[in-house]
Amino acid sequence: MNGNRAAIRYAKATLDYAVEKKAAEAVENDMRSIADTLSGNKELQGLLESPVIKAELKKNVLLEVFKGCDEITKGLVQTLLDNKRIAMLQEVAYKYIIQYEKMKGEEVAYVTTAVPLTPELEKKLLDQVTKATGKKVTLENKIDESILGGFVLRVGDTQYDASIANKLNGLKREFTNSL
Repeated sequence: MNGNRAAIRYAKATLDYAVEKKAAEAVENDMRSIADTLSGNKELQGLLESPVIKAELKKNVLLEVFKGCDEITKGLVQTLLDNKRIAMLQEVAYKYIIQYEKMKGEEVAYVTTAVPLTPELEKKLLDQVTKATGKKVTLENKIDESILGGFVLRVGDTQYDASIANKLNGLKREFTNSL
């Protein structure tokens, strides 16, 4: 939980500075790029989390991967490196996007499924999330075959995991605890 609160603080500070410099949308695009790249690249995540790899190498890799990012984004990366918190870059990116959407009065619902959503199912899900939040919501569908089936829905800081993989893990824990 400490890391989560820290990620929120970094995201809010970055958003405040970006708004002040009139670069909030450019930084949001950077954060979306960072979040998408890190979520799809286990090697890059491993590099950021490794205590053995030097901060300078991490910085060089990140600046190369995210060339063309706004100076504010580069400053955030440097701050996280200086504070030895670069491993939370993806979480900070998610929190920034959430804060930016709230500032605009919108919510983004991230739904992860094993297969792409059909347009009808996407509309039903969007209607339900809009009804539940009472806000304008946009839906982003991510594909992750490892969840096997079902879905994982994330709106703001709330996550609902109705995936088959989660249910199987729950059963595994029950069997392990009952032995």
